[in-house]
Amino acid sequence: MILMKANEVDTNELTSFFENNEAIDKEAVKKEGYIVTNNNHIIGCFILKRIEQNNFWLKQLFITKAEANTLPTLLQLILQLAKAKAAHEVYVHSHQLMVDLLLQSLQFHPQERSELLKSLPRQKGIWWSYKISS
Repeated sequence: MILMKANEVDTNELTSFFENNEAIDKEAVKKEGYIVTNNNHIIGCFILKRIEQNNFWLKQLFITKAEANTLPTLLQLILQLAKAKAAHEVYVHSHQLMVDLLLQSLQFHPQERSELLKSLPRQKGIWWSYKISS
């Protein structure tokens, strides 16, 4: 599994991926996101957005249904990327029970009263955070 900046991916491959997965905010991913490939095929995308000096928001996380079983590995790669960016904490918003269970198993913690979250959208679902160890 390989992570690449979306703006470094072949435009035709990216266009094809987006056409087959319409729920993705294509422009946001192209501008500030990453593409996930496996065996030279795009299988997902995400944005790791800095929200404070050393805190990041993992948003627009998408993986194709055929590759859903690789989500734990993908999340671990994303956390490694965050660590390389000197992140102290990564926040994720989940609105699916299976994702909640996965995040909990990876030692993410639910957040309800964090000051940082006041500036982020409050939508249905649960905010989670993961503290990056040094």
